Amino acid sequence: MGKLYIICSILMATLFVTSSFVQFNDPDWYFWIALYAGAAYVNLMNVVGIVSYERTLDVGNVMLILGQFLLSKVVLEGGLVRLLSMDLRERLVRETIGSALVIVCMIFQISASASFDRDSAKQVKTEVAPATKYGMAMLVGIGYGLSAMFLMSSNVGPIMKSNTRFKDT
Repeated sequence: MGKLYIICSILMATLFVTSSFVQFNDPDWYFWIALYAGAAYVNLMNVVGIVSYERTLDVGNVMLILGQFLLSKVVLEGGLVRLLSMDLRERLVRETIGSALVIVCMIFQISASASFDRDSAKQVKTEVAPATKYGMAMLVGIGYGLSAMFLMSSNVGPIMKSNTRFKDT
């Protein structure tokens, strides 16, 4: 496995663990915690490899289905026009982005898992496809970029505006 894939998998696992910690204020928190925790598990286990690849692949497939279910639930609940506003202060927009990130990440992890050697005695990790490596890198950029945009627009913006050093003179 390449270093880029390993770093991206660890970063996505960190993002998903962080996302699972902030879900307790949602009415359907149990779906989202399961989705993000499962996605973090798949990302870490594909890199570490202490669990069989078949089990990781099974969990990845379940997370893919759960992500598709939650994405369709959010789209039906909020309507497509409201979701396309990309207002990150809206819960439905954040849930749409989160479920889409999990879906795309699980597709990359499942394709990477398919390239691993299935011989349990060896457990040799082969090189993943370039599309998977670079796709994961783009996904990390999108996921962390949108998270930074959300944090800047919701928390840091009012603090910076009230600080006298940042006021226009």
